[in-house]
Amino acid sequence: QVQLVESGGGLVQAGGSLRLSCAASGRISRIINMGWYRQAPGKQRELAASITSGGSTNYTDSVKGRFTISRDNAKNTMYLQIDSLKPEDTAVYYCNVNAFQGLRVVGYWGQGTQVTVSS
Repeated sequence: QVQLVESGGGLVQAGGSLRLSCAASGRISRIINMGWYRQAPGKQRELAASITSGGSTNYTDSVKGRFTISRDNAKNTMYLQIDSLKPEDTAVYYCNVNAFQGLRVVGYWGQGTQVTVSS
């Protein structure tokens, strides 16, 4: 059974940094892409950053230049480095992995980690 566990969230002042981690237990083969989503109170969940199996990255405009997504295949872990945090970055951050299971695409989700940025 595959599980994704996020960690690294917390309360930080504006301008600070955090590194979120997403550790996968269980075997996930044929990964298509991975990503970090976030959901602020009263708002829809949005994709903040993603990385393909080939290593290509993509960021939503509001985080470009401040967020860096990366992965360590040997550790089955994905990271999100967040710099120059802003109060509007306050949200629950979720990691997501999409992979082929046979002919189906299966999405795996973590439970989320809270990031709170004070002004």
